[in-house]
Amino acid sequence: MCEDLGFERLLGTEGFFARLLGRSPSGGGREPLYGPDLPVVLLTGGPGMGKGRLLRAVRDRFATKVPVIHVDCGSPVYADRAAPEPGARSAATEALVEAARRLGTWQGTGGSFAFPRLFAGLAMIATGVTEGTPDAVAAEVERYGDLPQKQHLRGLAAGDFWRGALRGALRNLLTTLSGQTLDPYSASVANALLDALFASLAPRGRTELARIYGAYPGAAGQPEHGLRDLAADFQTGGEERELAESFLFRALREDLEAAYAGALGWLRRVGRPAVLLDRAESPLGEQLLRAVLTDRRGGQRDRVVIVGTARRADGGAFLYGGLPPQEVPSPAEFRPADGVPPAWSRRTDSPAERAPLADGVLLLRMPLLTGDQLCLETERRQRRAEPEGGTNRRRIDAAVARLSGGRPHTVIRLAAAAAAFRMPADANDRDILDAPLRLPGSGDSERPVADVLLRELILEQLPVRLPAEHHDQWLDLLTHLSVAHDAECADVLLRHHQSDRVHRLTAHQVAQLLTDTGWPGCERHFIGDFGLRQLLVHRLYGLRPDGAAWYADHHLLRDHFTGRVAQEGASSGGAFRSVMAHRMNHHLVSGGVDDVVRHLAATLPGRPQEWCAELLEIAQAPYPGGADTRRERAQGLVAVDGPALRRTVDQLLHAVWLCEERTRPTGRETARTLAKLLDLLSIMEFDGAGQLGRTATDWSGLAENEQPLLRCACTDQLGRRR
Repeated sequence: MCEDLGFERLLGTEGFFARLLGRSPSGGGREPLYGPDLPVVLLTGGPGMGKGRLLRAVRDRFATKVPVIHVDCGSPVYADRAAPEPGARSAATEALVEAARRLGTWQGTGGSFAFPRLFAGLAMIATGVTEGTPDAVAAEVERYGDLPQKQHLRGLAAGDFWRGALRGALRNLLTTLSGQTLDPYSASVANALLDALFASLAPRGRTELARIYGAYPGAAGQPEHGLRDLAADFQTGGEERELAESFLFRALREDLEAAYAGALGWLRRVGRPAVLLDRAESPLGEQLLRAVLTDRRGGQRDRVVIVGTARRADGGAFLYGGLPPQEVPSPAEFRPADGVPPAWSRRTDSPAERAPLADGVLLLRMPLLTGDQLCLETERRQRRAEPEGGTNRRRIDAAVARLSGGRPHTVIRLAAAAAAFRMPADANDRDILDAPLRLPGSGDSERPVADVLLRELILEQLPVRLPAEHHDQWLDLLTHLSVAHDAECADVLLRHHQSDRVHRLTAHQVAQLLTDTGWPGCERHFIGDFGLRQLLVHRLYGLRPDGAAWYADHHLLRDHFTGRVAQEGASSGGAFRSVMAHRMNHHLVSGGVDDVVRHLAATLPGRPQEWCAELLEIAQAPYPGGADTRRERAQGLVAVDGPALRRTVDQLLHAVWLCEERTRPTGRETARTLAKLLDLLSIMEFDGAGQLGRTATDWSGLAENEQPLLRCACTDQLGRRR
């Protein structure tokens, strides 16, 4: 996998990250963006957009020149490390300790970092160990023994006022409490450790602890109170624990800031340090982001670059203080295709304590791959010369482009699977989803690329707020929902496929979970991402022999809307102009082609414009698996009974269906077919026939240029690659 594919502009010598960090990948200085009030940068994009890949590329490109730490907030390792001592550790503290330890071994300009301020807080929460004996507390404190003092170079005495803090604290603690058995929440342990910490520090160190922990909420400037309250809040749990953990993150950033401050730091250190929070939509990641955003909103300033990931396009609901995002001024955003990063400053038109956290954010929109980048990636992976002069590769390029929408991870996987794949004649783009893919490190085992993508984009990126009881059925539910157009459709399918469950998801809940995961919406399709929907449609057809699951879902919806038609007649059909059009759409793709043709032929006279709109809605649907005779039927090569009007409508329906499915090239041949059929209808003897001549011109022009005849958000995706 090419780690910088699509990110060249962001990672280059003059790119966004070089300016944000104040240092180029080669080590040259750069005028830093923003500051002293830095925005938190959130990389926004759903699954497969490359957020984690970009963070790893930033780390790999810059970490030898400036201190850059990558933290995977979605990893279970931090909770696992905290589990043996739940009263003295948490996932958040373990993540902070790991970040501090990595920075403590950094070997670039200026050398390693020390974290005495963070150490003091960690030492205090260590009093919550299970046994509560002096030995147990001392052993827990000793876990952090490499944090308070940096590794000194010979002859240098940087950080001397922290020297001996750990040894003195432990020695005094053991001496004071030797032989006593203590409750882990006893004030004796905390008091003894406080005395030990302050007694072992030089005056400058005591002043620093007073400044930091005297600012703990409720400490009133008294560092002993602040440290004691921090430990108590941590052991209380809940929101109080989150407050303590957030303050420890501030202490870590204060330690980093101190390393750059003063004459010595100014002379020895360059650029800005950075903490990269991958999978920051997880509870741990959101907590860390909330902590730094709250601190900076309150006036705390440091030069630490914080870059996190966000699946949601708006950055995450927590940024808006419970208000709908549309009621809050949008955060600043940067699209790499725009070239120059925007100016950024915090809004000052409302009191800081009431300002939404979104004010402190810069959203970096993850770029889709351009057509040129996509073609280069597929070409790079081709394994053999093509006697057809590149016809197969061009067809593969088109299939990869449509199925991926430019989503980088999907492009990479499909391009790799297509390396030795040949598209069948008149193939549907979805045929490429059966191509075998061998993943690195998997030996000789191969799997269909569709299975790999479904695992990586859905099963490995479940919605953060998806209840655990639905984890095992999430993929199956989405698979069935691939045939739904709106919430009514989705609820019909969900009720049916969850009928044996006590706990059930509604269409509203599923739509919210999809939004939270970063999948885009569409006014005409419940699964609003075109490529994801094609993956799910492909899986649905293969769930049972001969597409039985596909037909069952469409029959279910057809029957539902048949009942609606009987009750309500021509009322609105949600995503459709009418309930009847909605019914006919599902009837068309589940085997009722002849019925649909009869309906269309009967309803055309006297309403050509409304009829054309209804035709587009009915025909905007995927085609089931198996042999595809639409092209031949559109060209009149399949015998169809009935009068001329009905036969022509039959051909036109199949031509429009080809155009609207969006998984086959249309081009000039289909454009000519559309124009010919509409022109034929325009000279027939029925009311309003002449109005179809203009439609013939419009539709054929769109088809010739591979444009959708009926636009919606997900078909527009296909034309938005930059």
